[in-house]
Amino acid sequence: MKYVRIDELDFDKSGGLIPVVAYERRTGEVLMLAYANKEAVEKTLASGYAHYFSRSRNKIWMKGETSGNVQRVLEVLVDCDNDSLIYVVEQEGVACHTGNRTCFFRKLIL
Repeated sequence: MKYVRIDELDFDKSGGLIPVVAYERRTGEVLMLAYANKEAVEKTLASGYAHYFSRSRNKIWMKGETSGNVQRVLEVLVDCDNDSLIYVVEQEGVACHTGNRTCFFRKLIL
């Protein structure tokens, strides 16, 4: 496994934010897609719990800070361009604000 330092991540490509996919290790489910700035990633690494940047609220938030549905981060994977991440997590409760286990509970049709 090759390692990447946080200073090597390319936050500039997308205006200071990079996409983060939350992946549930136990079930193999893709739980959600969110965005993080450098500070949110630093908080994730320091705390061991997923932090993201809310574009609508314009602030950092810890997943589950109000609902209790936290994501314990087991590892953070970096893509080949250093501009997106996967948080490999253990999800407590549901991931989606709608009450569904994952945010990807619908299928697109023609």
